[in-house]
Amino acid sequence: MNTPLTPHAFRSAAWLALALVLAPAHAGDTTAALQMQRWSDASGQPVNAERGRLLFVNRQGGEWSCASCHGNPPTAPARHASTGKAIAPLAPAFNPERFTNTAKVDKWFKRNCNDVLSRECTATEKADLLAWLLQLDARTPTRPVQSKP
Repeated sequence: MNTPLTPHAFRSAAWLALALVLAPAHAGDTTAALQMQRWSDASGQPVNAERGRLLFVNRQGGEWSCASCHGNPPTAPARHASTGKAIAPLAPAFNPERFTNTAKVDKWFKRNCNDVLSRECTATEKADLLAWLLQLDARTPTRPVQSKP
């Protein structure tokens, strides 16, 4: 027997469907490697981990580099250069939760690129940075990596 949905039941079903569609964007819906591929595809260029390393460790015209807050190398907990707020390791091998939430990845790239570059990062810069971060593992030295080649 088909009974029509009441307006309340219909709204509830619509909200449930919307929640199910949006939920993956807020919880572990991706990986760092998939994010790297996403940005590489968007840029139309192959990734270059060395460019990513240089972007990370060098100041880009302002007073900060990515390493100012995330550490150099970004394999251990660090502190924000201005606020002192604790920051978990950035390299995915040292923090498996990094780059697993597309909404957070987009939010933090936008905010941090604006802080460091005074603009949004390009798709190429994001892909290159992720390529370098994905190379960091237990064999990564704990001493700072050089800024200029």
